[in-house]
Amino acid sequence: MLLRNLLLSTSAAALLLGALTPAASAAPRACAGASAAAAAQSISRHRAAVLCLVNAERARRGLPPLRASRLLTTAAQRHSRDMVLRGFFAHDSPSGATVRDRVARTGYLHGRWSLGENIGWMTAPSAAGIVQAWMDSPGHRAMILHRAFQEAGVGVVAGVPSGGDGATYTMDFGLND
Repeated sequence: MLLRNLLLSTSAAALLLGALTPAASAAPRACAGASAAAAAQSISRHRAAVLCLVNAERARRGLPPLRASRLLTTAAQRHSRDMVLRGFFAHDSPSGATVRDRVARTGYLHGRWSLGENIGWMTAPSAAGIVQAWMDSPGHRAMILHRAFQEAGVGVVAGVPSGGDGATYTMDFGLND
């Protein structure tokens, strides 16, 4: 089963750019680096902060935490990099590769599986900012809170698809048994 979040189009991405600073102050203390600027910390720490905040949102609703997946992280990181390098903002690449295609290339898919994906970009990026933006969007929130997902991977790359400063995020969600 393939679940895809197609809510953020290039024009809707601008919604992520403003008024995200207040979310940083609301970040749980347990999520180290959650309110720090993306450029001010290592990429692994930034990814961990995003996953920690997503898991905090899930815990508030009685859902189990998502485990970090190296393979989903690889797929997410590659997609964020591709969007920045080729200047597009979409779940499908200009060559037609889908989230399923990207994740399959990592070797993640076997047996019964489900996938989902959130993407976003920000000019003043922080883990708290991107998670708050996703939680403020019904479709993105649904991916984060989807009960079937057990694992996730976060990709974050400096730069935005339209050029300039900021960061581009991809979060791939999965279930694979």
